[in-house]
Amino acid sequence: MSMPQIPDINSDITRKRAIDSIIMSISMEEMAIAHILNAEGEKLQYVLGTLEGKDPGEITLCDIMAVNKSIQGTLREARKTERLLQLKLEDARELDENGDEE
Repeated sequence: MSMPQIPDINSDITRKRAIDSIIMSISMEEMAIAHILNAEGEKLQYVLGTLEGKDPGEITLCDIMAVNKSIQGTLREARKTERLLQLKLEDARELDENGDEE
């Protein structure tokens, strides 16, 4: 994944371009969350021995429970981030809709 391009601070940024940049940053964060969730799924598949071509070896119930707890924590944090991103998107949409009021 490439790094975002931050515009030159001295350049003139229009309101529309600023809103577009906010929406683009939200989509990039969503993509990052998707990669994290995919990695968590692969972690669970590995521990359960269902990831193709991978043998986890001797896994105990305690190991599975520990991985499950870790994944639950990651999902909890992802949900928090998703909610914040939803609020940012709603704010950006409102700014875009009210753009003629300035």
